[in-house]
Amino acid sequence: MEPTGALPQPTAPTASSDSPPAAPPAPLTSLTIDRVETFAVALPTHRSFGVSGGSVAVAGRPSIRVLVKVSADGVHGWGEATPIPAWTYETAESIVTTIDRYLAPAVTGRAAWDLDGVDRTFDRAVNRGFSIGAPLAKSAVDVALHDLLGRAAGVPLGVLWGQRRTESLQLGWIVSGQTPSQVGESVAEGLALGYQAFKVKIGLHDEETDLAVVAAVREHAPGAPLWVDANQAYSVHSAIRIARRLDELGVTAFEQPLPANDVAGLRRLRDASPLPVALDESLRHPSDLATFVRLEAVDVAIAKVQRSGGLTLSRRLCQLAEDSGVRLMGSGLTDSDLGLAASLHLFAAHGIDSPVDLNGRQFIGSPYAGPTVRVEKGVAHVPTGPGLGVEVDEAVVRELAVDVLA
Repeated sequence: MEPTGALPQPTAPTASSDSPPAAPPAPLTSLTIDRVETFAVALPTHRSFGVSGGSVAVAGRPSIRVLVKVSADGVHGWGEATPIPAWTYETAESIVTTIDRYLAPAVTGRAAWDLDGVDRTFDRAVNRGFSIGAPLAKSAVDVALHDLLGRAAGVPLGVLWGQRRTESLQLGWIVSGQTPSQVGESVAEGLALGYQAFKVKIGLHDEETDLAVVAAVREHAPGAPLWVDANQAYSVHSAIRIARRLDELGVTAFEQPLPANDVAGLRRLRDASPLPVALDESLRHPSDLATFVRLEAVDVAIAKVQRSGGLTLSRRLCQLAEDSGVRLMGSGLTDSDLGLAASLHLFAAHGIDSPVDLNGRQFIGSPYAGPTVRVEKGVAHVPTGPGLGVEVDEAVVRELAVDVLA
């Protein structure tokens, strides 16, 4: 049964007065990666969710996420990979085997602080080819290393980076898969939970129905920020037609309307579209953004941690966007709380001031998380605990673990 009312928010336990004193932070330069573990976990699904490529989550059916634990000299950190074959080619099975058989052996014994070296080692273990090879798997390990370093230093990632420009980010409520007549109920649910911005997945119907869905969202949320995401569903000609209609509805951005590698088409669309064209799937590696910038084929760059192979490359991509005068927006992959926290730290570091698509809480639960990200009335607060700021109950992780290779 789909939940109604406020989304559940974990609460932090009260510290006991006789708790042992916290261990002193470990020197970062002494930490050597000694173990990388993967746990494919089955998480509860609150609502169904789909994109133009197919289903992402089905209410009542567990959603599989791959959690990764990296250990170094008694310190550990956690990361997450979100297998969505409807969005990209990595599956739960491929993520587990890529990490266990290729990435983990390649980085074991390396200095945990050497994130740049780890990234180069990843590329030797699984070559990036035209773009990034196995970005979701690489991202889980990279994020876990960031969490480990923050925990070792006793500081959140923003402090570790010396960069945090905001303490909270507005989330967008996702409308996906509904018919025009069903949209009102979804929008009303989002508004009741305090969400004030909406993102609509299009490309799931024919053009006229897609437009009718967006029009229905605008009718039920007349003053709200509203943007759409086609997940590569259209051709250039249809995207131009749709962009003109969307502009009349007050849509603020047209996200990934064309196939990711249609560079020439995206340049044509940018020239003809009255709406800013935002790129997501097209921007795997920072060098992809550099190409689109040189060709003047991008208005908005979407920052997405897993798509770009983790926080190391995502920070480079965000900085390149800033330096190139390209607007930044933020998105995720229906992550559970580990992925949510990683994205919040990245987006806060770069001061993204528009609503972001971090929709995990809307669709799935994170029962493994104790003290974690605080979300109130559609606003997510950047965690202030060490590392990612999410406390993982490993016993619960092991209870939720499933053998995806069986």
